[in-house]
Amino acid sequence: MSEPQVVELTPEETHPLRLAVLRADTPTKEVVFPEDVWPGAVHLGVRLDGELVATSSWIPREHLGQPAIQLRGMATAHSAQGNGIGGLLLEAGCARYQAAGESIVWARARDAALAFYLRNGFEAEGHGFIDQATQLPHHLVVRRL
Repeated sequence: MSEPQVVELTPEETHPLRLAVLRADTPTKEVVFPEDVWPGAVHLGVRLDGELVATSSWIPREHLGQPAIQLRGMATAHSAQGNGIGGLLLEAGCARYQAAGESIVWARARDAALAFYLRNGFEAEGHGFIDQATQLPHHLVVRRL
């Protein structure tokens, strides 16, 4: 098995994993986000033995009136979960934005993934809520870089 590689992706390359991981148990199957093509949007993934096993989208979007980066569409293939792939991708994105001078990354995290974000330096902020698209419980999470 080769070492996992963090790579830049097109928005379209994120769609199969978004569908398989983020939309499998939801009433919506929509995987295209309007922010995918915003200026400054970056899509990162992890390839393992040539296969795309994780994706993420990083969108310049304020948080509470401060410049920030929103993490969206974080998805790791079920077969690759629990192996550090998601953490590798998360760290690569945060390091990229810290080097660019950003100080805040935030996301709307599913409660089912909340422990992952907390283990990786994020803090839950505010009360939980039900996401309209997925109908699943979420929390806002923030990581200061």
